[in-house]
Amino acid sequence: MPESSASPTSSAPAKRACDACHRRKVKCIGDGSSPCKNCASAGLQCTYNAVPQKKGPKGSRAKVISELRETQQRSPPALFGTQGYSGASSPSFALRTPGLLTAETVTACVEFFFQHIYSTQPILHRIRVQEAVMAADQSNEAYCFVCALCAFVMIQPNIVLPDISSDSPTRSPISATGLGTMLLEEAVRVRKGLNYMETPNIVSVIISFYLFGSYYSLDQQNTAWYHLREATTLSLAIGIDHEDSYAVGDPVDNACKRRLFWLLFVTERVYAIHKHRPLTLHATIELPTVEDDPQETVELTGFCHLIELFKPFDDTFIGLWNKTTTGCTSTWVAQLQIQLSEALPAYLRSTETQAVDLRTSQQWLRTMVWQLSISQRFVFTGAPENAMTFKYPIEISRDIISAMGQFSRQAIEVHGVGLIEKIFDIACTLTDVMAIVPIEPNAFEAGPRDYLEQLVSIISRLRGGQQRFLPLLISKIHETIPDMAPSIVTQISSLPVGATPSISRSSSSSHSATPSAFSTPPISAAHPAYSDIMGSAGDFTMRTPMTTSTSFGTISPTAPPGQRHGGHPYGDRGRYP
Repeated sequence: MPESSASPTSSAPAKRACDACHRRKVKCIGDGSSPCKNCASAGLQCTYNAVPQKKGPKGSRAKVISELRETQQRSPPALFGTQGYSGASSPSFALRTPGLLTAETVTACVEFFFQHIYSTQPILHRIRVQEAVMAADQSNEAYCFVCALCAFVMIQPNIVLPDISSDSPTRSPISATGLGTMLLEEAVRVRKGLNYMETPNIVSVIISFYLFGSYYSLDQQNTAWYHLREATTLSLAIGIDHEDSYAVGDPVDNACKRRLFWLLFVTERVYAIHKHRPLTLHATIELPTVEDDPQETVELTGFCHLIELFKPFDDTFIGLWNKTTTGCTSTWVAQLQIQLSEALPAYLRSTETQAVDLRTSQQWLRTMVWQLSISQRFVFTGAPENAMTFKYPIEISRDIISAMGQFSRQAIEVHGVGLIEKIFDIACTLTDVMAIVPIEPNAFEAGPRDYLEQLVSIISRLRGGQQRFLPLLISKIHETIPDMAPSIVTQISSLPVGATPSISRSSSSSHSATPSAFSTPPISAAHPAYSDIMGSAGDFTMRTPMTTSTSFGTISPTAPPGQRHGGHPYGDRGRYP
């Protein structure tokens, strides 16, 4: 907050020049609560951070506007508040919708973020968020940040928050997603009055990231891609990809900036693989360390695991994936699979929410690399490397099912549709494999059919999965392995409307500094937390033709290398119905 407010005994504003006017030695024309006229006309950030000094010898009175602009762009001010307002004109409060952003909504969303989302996105500091909330009345930038954060919380995990839809007696009840969408539109509309593109700061990057996450969850993919690209571009503009930029500035803000860079690094790679997009960020700075905040050792350890998991997916992989480069070898792909299999320790020192993301992302990346192997014609029956066989996705499905059984429903659902899409990709790959690989029934062991039924059950019961991904998966099963479709449809139709699994143990706090159960070996007893989602598979005898048409093309599993593909490579994202 600016330090220009009146003393408790006076209603008149303090007679004090802002930092820029004081530096330029000109009269400050403003009330201390909004950017002064001089700063507004010069496109400077109007701040009141300098501590008043005793009078002394006067310095040069030369104009220093250019120097001030350059300094502010190199070293952005505090993250939030009117002192961090970024705009060439005074805030237009008329753009705001009165009563839309209430204190109850903000409190519920902020608490939910720090309790459930923070460990996977440790880019905000609670004090800085409080500063933004306090400054929102006077700063449009802070107001946009709070709107974007609340929209992201209500849309991305699609969680019903208490007491946020009926706080006004004149407002009819509204869902969390509905209110989140309204706040998303509010943030975008008000933000148009800011000059954040020319004078970006760390807040600009965070707002763009939350806009991306919200539009992604709403399945507006072109708009989501625009804002993700905007976030990465703005991050490059303010230089957080350079290690020397962290040598100066507030340690708390620097820690948040470093984590933001790596979060964008990971997010960009996930989206690049999902949607065949290029990369802009590369591993150019050091990773976060526990020294940043010793009380967050568990959270930072898990976050660094996630970064290391995605580090191998650089321009080389994305170029091969997007078919913009050539030269892939089976040895390189096999080594990448080994690296992924060994990327995470058996017992993670992380929060439960992080463990869900890590285990799911690991199996999804193994699946994506296998798809690259298919497109490069490296996969064939009898391959010396297990990762180059047609049965490898069955192993991946087994591993993801095993991992899901350890987690509570809340820890899974908080990740929203992004995590569900990864499970969907694994299920679709397994479906294609089941159509071409002879499967021997085994009464004593779970098999591909069991795994597929369990994956379908998981997707059908998670928020965001039933409407968006379940119809696509059922359609694919009908098309690819029609013999199994009736039992799957019967299984889904037997579920009660709105059925949700009962959780036998509560979700762990994602922001706890105490190591979770994932830092020690689990007990030998089965984890029941998600057992009712998994379900059980009936007896089934699979009759699989040796040659069939699937998303891989027309494949004969025993054909020699180079003669297995009659259709488009499996890496094409358009393969799903």
